[in-house]
Amino acid sequence: MNMRAEKYRPWLAGMALSLYLCSLPTTAEAADLLDIYHQAQASDPTFAAARHALEATQQRLPQARAGLLPVISASSGETRTQADVGFNNAPTEQRNTRNRNWAVQLTQPLFRIQNIHAYAEAQATVEQAVAQFGQAQQDLILRAAQAYFDVAVAEETIGVADAQVNALSEQWTLTKRSFKAGTRAQTDVHEALSRLGVAKAQRVAAQNDLEVRQAELEKLIGSWPDALAKLGATAEAPHLEPATPREWIAQAWEHHPVVLTRQAALTAAEATIRKNRAEHLPTLDFTVSYGSNSASGSLTTPADYTQKSAAQTAGLQLTVPLFAGGATHARVTEAIARRYQAAADLEAARRQAATEARQAFAGVVNGLAQTEALASAVESGQIAVEGNRRGYRVGIRINADVLNAEQQLYAAQRDWTKARYDTLLQGLKLKAAAGVLDEADLVAINRLLQAR
Repeated sequence: MNMRAEKYRPWLAGMALSLYLCSLPTTAEAADLLDIYHQAQASDPTFAAARHALEATQQRLPQARAGLLPVISASSGETRTQADVGFNNAPTEQRNTRNRNWAVQLTQPLFRIQNIHAYAEAQATVEQAVAQFGQAQQDLILRAAQAYFDVAVAEETIGVADAQVNALSEQWTLTKRSFKAGTRAQTDVHEALSRLGVAKAQRVAAQNDLEVRQAELEKLIGSWPDALAKLGATAEAPHLEPATPREWIAQAWEHHPVVLTRQAALTAAEATIRKNRAEHLPTLDFTVSYGSNSASGSLTTPADYTQKSAAQTAGLQLTVPLFAGGATHARVTEAIARRYQAAADLEAARRQAATEARQAFAGVVNGLAQTEALASAVESGQIAVEGNRRGYRVGIRINADVLNAEQQLYAAQRDWTKARYDTLLQGLKLKAAAGVLDEADLVAINRLLQAR
């Protein structure tokens, strides 16, 4: 193909779709990919659950920090007693006593190594939750893009199906006229009608598929937009950077959310080992308290009296663990096994991330090649249809040639449309595998979309 044809290939491929694109409803408020993503952020229950899970796990940190901070407590009480009391054979009399007390106590851990490691364990647990939420964010981007592209492809497929039905209807009408004029056989009429029936059935199937895709999108965002922006006829997928799979795999090893989750889990497991081992060590706390007591009345002496006292104490409390029935040793052994489990999970996550990156990279490369090949097929198919139609009119082409050319053209148009969206989705999956997918990637794709 010469350079001029290569230059105009995207435009020629887009021309084959122009008839049905013009028939689609237009709106100034067509939703684009970013709109759908933002609605999904606000409405998707799966993403909301992930967000709340992160918020809940983040509270592990202040809980663990509390083990390093002082504990202050206050108490207060009042006791009243009423009794009949007699002294030295005297008649009994009713006596009342009242006792009031209050106290404030502060305890500051001075040496509790297990609490320090518990705080490190909580930090790693929060890092794990953050990585899991990052996975949920990337998953939401992919689900939003998948649902959006599925609807867009389904809508464009209906447009292709409509164009095919119209073209085959025209060919059927032309064949009937030729049959009546005696220039074509009745077999040609039946063949054209058969192809038209198949095309109408495909149109019905395309409509059903669209409704299914719309329901999936509605489930994600909680509502249904009036229209979606579509890829422009000349829109091209962003360039693949880096251009080698090795670099993408290296990023996946370091940044894939599952890898980060497993790495944080390994760090937490190591902190758990240190925390459990520290339970063998003594603990030392500093305590200080101040209290007051007031008592009035007496049940043991003939005369009532009032007594008041106040006291303050300060001291150190040393606790040395001697034997806990083997529970501490068992917890350490369990934590060590969990650590080996976490290390194995991390290695498995790295290998899986590399596999996903390699597969997604191949998907993008193959998608780009497939899109280019199908664009050429659409261009050639359009030329073939026009050539066969002209040949049919002058009698050098038979009816089957025209029908086959039209069928091949519209099949190529359907495949080309799907391949374009699939390639964009594969690009997002590649970035997700590398752990670098974010909203900016949707912004880049959004620039390729046009309201129709």
